Amino acid sequence: MLRIYAAMDGLRQAQAHALGALGFGSAECRYRILARGPHWRLRRYEGAGTGVPLLVVPAPIKRPYVWDLCPEVSAIRRCLSHRRRVYLIEWASASDGTGDAGLDAYADHAIAAAVAAVMDDTGGGKPFLIGHSLGGTLAAVYAALNPGSLRGLVLLGAPLCFEEGTSPFRDAVVRLTPPGLAEAGSVPGSLLSLLSAVASPATFVWSRLADAAFGIADPDALGIQARVERWTLDEMALPGRLVHELLQWLYRENRLCRGTLVVGGKAVSLSNLRLPILVIVDTADEIAPPAAVAPLIEAVGHRDLRLIEYPGETGVGLQHLALLVGRQAHAQIWPEIMSWMDARG
Repeated sequence: MLRIYAAMDGLRQAQAHALGALGFGSAECRYRILARGPHWRLRRYEGAGTGVPLLVVPAPIKRPYVWDLCPEVSAIRRCLSHRRRVYLIEWASASDGTGDAGLDAYADHAIAAAVAAVMDDTGGGKPFLIGHSLGGTLAAVYAALNPGSLRGLVLLGAPLCFEEGTSPFRDAVVRLTPPGLAEAGSVPGSLLSLLSAVASPATFVWSRLADAAFGIADPDALGIQARVERWTLDEMALPGRLVHELLQWLYRENRLCRGTLVVGGKAVSLSNLRLPILVIVDTADEIAPPAAVAPLIEAVGHRDLRLIEYPGETGVGLQHLALLVGRQAHAQIWPEIMSWMDARG
């Protein structure tokens, strides 16, 4: 069965390339590769200033250029324009021989090596760590293991609590996940995309159609949606072990919030997040609703945690990406993020 979905990955990637050829490709900022590991590379973007470094942790389920989709809605460009020294972890496809990598490889070893490389490149400067969606989840796990290595943590639409009833998406994912993923060398992205669409058709199907209708009267929104669509088609396989641990340990058993998660032989506790934290929640997002981060606020219990609720917006194609590609998010939320980091830089 997995071979069928692997073939679908190739077909969807061809569709993505076709959209790119029609002018809807990404326009990424220039970068060079600073370091690399068995399943990741570390980008250092050119044109950065001399400010406190910022390390971006994208979600490994897709390619990272959603952070730099086009000049109008580019989180990378915004950070560079604020004189940040910007770094980004670029995850490799599991087809590159990384099928046995799990949470320890992603949330501990890779981020730790990237942080060390950033500090070496900046003469010892501790970075801010920022992650969106599953990338934010990985960033939070790393920060809980190594809070002293960071200046602060920024979480964008990142689910941390997976208790039953937290969201319909969580409950459907647990119910629909097929068995045997732990033994799979790699899990095609198309299988995960289908699982997401079945788990939340309102998020992954109907809202996208509604936004497409909205875009007819708004050419700029239509361009963003076409680029988002291209990004969703550009599939990337994930290691079977990582997928199993995410779905079993986090989604099904909620180990992170319950304090029973062990990564690389080390216990992970949200209460160990003793560093400045900024949490942005999209209240219209079913994948990471407010209930998915509320336990973090209770567990941390210190003053330097700020929560910003953002109501979402139309014209983004996929609501879960609105914090990265929404025009209102870039006008209202990203200045808040920059100000928060400035105050702690």
